[in-house]
Amino acid sequence: MGGSEYAPPFWLRNPHLQTALGSSQWRRRRGAQALAATGAVTTEHLVDGGEGVRLHGLHSVVPDRAPRGLVLLLHGWEGSSESSYMRQTAAQMLALGYAVFRLNFRDHGDSHHLNEAIFHSNRIDEVVHAAVDIAARFDPRPMLAAGYSLGGNFALRLALRAPAAGLQLAGIAAVCPVIDPARTMLQMEVAHHQLYLRHFERTWRASLRRKRDLFPDHLDVDDATLSLGLRDLTDWLVRTHTEFGTLDDYFDGYSVAGDRLSSLQVPVDILMAADDPVIPLDAFHALALPAHARLEISRWGGHCGFLLDRHLDGFAERWVAARLDVHADAARTASERTRLATAVHAGAGAQSG
Repeated sequence: MGGSEYAPPFWLRNPHLQTALGSSQWRRRRGAQALAATGAVTTEHLVDGGEGVRLHGLHSVVPDRAPRGLVLLLHGWEGSSESSYMRQTAAQMLALGYAVFRLNFRDHGDSHHLNEAIFHSNRIDEVVHAAVDIAARFDPRPMLAAGYSLGGNFALRLALRAPAAGLQLAGIAAVCPVIDPARTMLQMEVAHHQLYLRHFERTWRASLRRKRDLFPDHLDVDDATLSLGLRDLTDWLVRTHTEFGTLDDYFDGYSVAGDRLSSLQVPVDILMAADDPVIPLDAFHALALPAHARLEISRWGGHCGFLLDRHLDGFAERWVAARLDVHADAARTASERTRLATAVHAGAGAQSG
């Protein structure tokens, strides 16, 4: 574990200001401008999540330039492929010569109509399946992934499952990932953090209403249920739309706390802000990480903010790009060494024959 070089100006050292500005419409527009400036061509795709599941995503590549690899980006809960950090990170990776695929989780972005069953945070299997499909379609060499908040949690679980799925990942970067979901819920329920609780309640209710309008026979939920607070509404989700018996079991299902990341085979970098108002810091200090996993904790940054200046340029997106580029270079070097060793071995075998 190490510190971070991120040091914003004094007026940007309030975590709530960082969090609010980081997800503002102004910053989304800045991200769109940054993407446009790369000259990349972006196309929509439906990818295979397995068992009939379809997920939507955006593939971006600069024309007439062979990509140096492919980066899969994962957004946070109630975010989308068009979230500000997704656009800004895509722009950074495109500028470095990579292709980018921004995946929407089920029921995020404009994808509610694609699947009858609703989203929940334990749907990791379909994200792994989609990643394998993306790898097969675009033949990335190397392939990398990054995620923010809940997307960071998904990215870490993707890294854990990648070897068994036959998915070759050169590296992962996660910014303010959800580590312990139960503790995260408690953190938002603290009185001075309830602004975030209300935000997620409002956006999730709107998502569920949209889903109900599309699939009224499958999602039979009344307005009284939708008016429940976040904990009670999540409990309803667990009891009626998952195989988990209790809220605690549901949270434990996607937790990566304690030693759950100790078996990681993929190189991982994690960036966390000590003043994050949403994600509890102590869960990061309790992580048991392998030697090829690196945790950076910044004094400032809020929740996925890490803004640098009045233009709302971001440190986190640059950090993700730099870390993934290092992992890609290491993968290319290892691949070249393997190729040379194979060639030498084949030559020696031919001479002995």
